[in-house]
Amino acid sequence: MPIHSGEILFIKSAKDGIPNRDPLNDSDARRLFPEEDGRISLSDVSIKRDVRDYVLSVNEDSPQAMHNQIFVQQIMNDKGNLLGRKSLAELIAQNVGKEKEAKKDMKSVLLEHSFDVRTFGIVYSVNPKFHLTGPVQFGWAHSMHPVDSHYVQGTVVMPSKDVSNNSGGDEEGKTQGTIWTSYTVPFAVFAMPAVINAKNAEHTQMTPEDQELLLKGLWQGTQLRQARGRGQQQPLFLLHVEYRDPHFRIGYLEDYVSLHLLNEDQQWGLNGKQPSSTKDISLDIGPLLEVLEQYSDKIANCRIWVQPTLQVKGDMTAYQQPLW
Repeated sequence: MPIHSGEILFIKSAKDGIPNRDPLNDSDARRLFPEEDGRISLSDVSIKRDVRDYVLSVNEDSPQAMHNQIFVQQIMNDKGNLLGRKSLAELIAQNVGKEKEAKKDMKSVLLEHSFDVRTFGIVYSVNPKFHLTGPVQFGWAHSMHPVDSHYVQGTVVMPSKDVSNNSGGDEEGKTQGTIWTSYTVPFAVFAMPAVINAKNAEHTQMTPEDQELLLKGLWQGTQLRQARGRGQQQPLFLLHVEYRDPHFRIGYLEDYVSLHLLNEDQQWGLNGKQPSSTKDISLDIGPLLEVLEQYSDKIANCRIWVQPTLQVKGDMTAYQQPLW
């Protein structure tokens, strides 16, 4: 059964952390918009890593593990160096018992056994080289409201180095804890769009099962990959719409949803009110539902998943799905 062309809109929140830091700005939040705009952003790399890490975790107990290997991941060799493209591909071939086949046709082995190659594509710069554009392409995620990041610091009780004696018999080393510094965001809600291209899915052999694993990975992968610096993250809203015509799409679905403060007397802004949790906000999907109805003859299927704690304006009963 072939993949339909479609679109995804994924909305998630992060509390007390920054999901995707900017190494060129002291690891503060990424800002693609002017400072006065106030919005912060996440790259597609961050989202795809959540999905990949989720697939890796479920592979441990899954009969589909041989089919859903992960190509792009951080693996060290015996010398502590990261594996490159060639070694990662050879590792997959080894895991699935196809070393001989891989020497003749690595592309076919990866397409058959690697979930992220089929879903996100691949640039394989090892002879023989090949490149496949992934059927699933995420855009940047932007916060749906102005966000002010804060510079914080603290201490760790452990010294960074053990005390030792130098050649003169004197003690050297740090005897006090280490001071750490970081930027953090109290709370932010992000909207990320994606497109699924049916023609590209034919080339990478992406299956409907891959598509379902992707959607589940977006939701549960966000909850899985928690870390102190990334904050406590929560999936809030996920829309997947499939089109009958592979060349049609509504486009920019994120423009049809908006976030509102429950206290309507307060105004958004860096100098005004900023939400501190989902209790402060509601998501208006009325315009989104209207545009879905407008193009209903173009739509083959539409599904919505929503976090029960999120207040949503708009009747999505016809599309709502049970959570995984």
